[in-house]
Amino acid sequence: MLFDSSIRKELARGFGATLVVLVTVVMTMMLIRTLGQAARGSVNPSDIILVMGFTVLGQLPTILCLSLFVAIVAALSRMYRDSEMVIWFASGQGLSSLLKPLLRFAWPVVVVVATLALLVWPWANQQIQELRTQYEQRNDIERIAPGEFQESANGSRVFFIDKDSPDPQAANNVFIAATLPTGESVTSARSARLEVRSGERFVLLSNGERVESSTTKPGLKISEFVEYGTRLQQASNVSIEAANVKTRSTAQLLAQPDAMQLAELGWRLGLALAAFNFVVLALALSSVNPRASRSANLVFALFAFIVYYNFMVLGQSWIGTGKVRLLPFMALLHGGILAFSVLLLTARHNHWSLRTWRQRRRAA
Repeated sequence: MLFDSSIRKELARGFGATLVVLVTVVMTMMLIRTLGQAARGSVNPSDIILVMGFTVLGQLPTILCLSLFVAIVAALSRMYRDSEMVIWFASGQGLSSLLKPLLRFAWPVVVVVATLALLVWPWANQQIQELRTQYEQRNDIERIAPGEFQESANGSRVFFIDKDSPDPQAANNVFIAATLPTGESVTSARSARLEVRSGERFVLLSNGERVESSTTKPGLKISEFVEYGTRLQQASNVSIEAANVKTRSTAQLLAQPDAMQLAELGWRLGLALAAFNFVVLALALSSVNPRASRSANLVFALFAFIVYYNFMVLGQSWIGTGKVRLLPFMALLHGGILAFSVLLLTARHNHWSLRTWRQRRRAA
């Protein structure tokens, strides 16, 4: 009992430290990514913190799996280096007897990973999709900010307002550059205002000039106007739920089991199964030579995690395209990893090796 409590305390410290480091790294990466999306106009700059928070929350199952795996490998590798495992083995306990305290420590993490993957992951993706859709569905006037060049929803117009006006329906010193099927036009005006006519929104420009160029005719057409009106393009109503399968709940995926739905369902269930497999695999891979490099075992464990994770991503793509079916792939990947981990753990528990097998065969 004393050994079990001590190893769980060490695992908790290692797990907490690894989790903090990984969350910090992921938050930094997500911040850079979100800032890039805001610069491209995909995300509202005022929603950067929300988008980054929801993104990190969606990536938390993977972060927890990696933190659990690294914590177990690091703790057991240290015990091998400090000869604590020798004392454990000398007391009559084998390597497989460590599986019980490890599972006692890991089962809450596995439950949290399953909850996040099945429930929180689609909710976080839905919140991000709603923020992006609301920002993309603004009309052209709502996109304009004083002193900044802003692109329209369909990318065919560029607006500029010199300074803001006390009236929210009016603006001063307006510049509009538009790309048309037959050419390009540049319109400038001293002032502009919004009006609603026959249920449609129009922007009326006053005291300005319009320059047009045509792809079929040479030369420029310059015209001056006292008042010029243009209809605003309305935002398209796009269904948020149908935009991305990642935003659908697990119950909706089960209700409509097509290829894309099953691929997403397999990814979510795979995260929970991988969290359990990582406990057994970490115990099997934690054996280290005290004379070897301290980081060699950890690097090999990280390589195993990357390979496992990439196979999950590849399997999701295969299931989505119909190349493989869900249940056979889940049994082959996660069941195969579990069988390999148990076999490797059994071999190290019983001290099986190729050299021992050859010696026994020669003796026989």
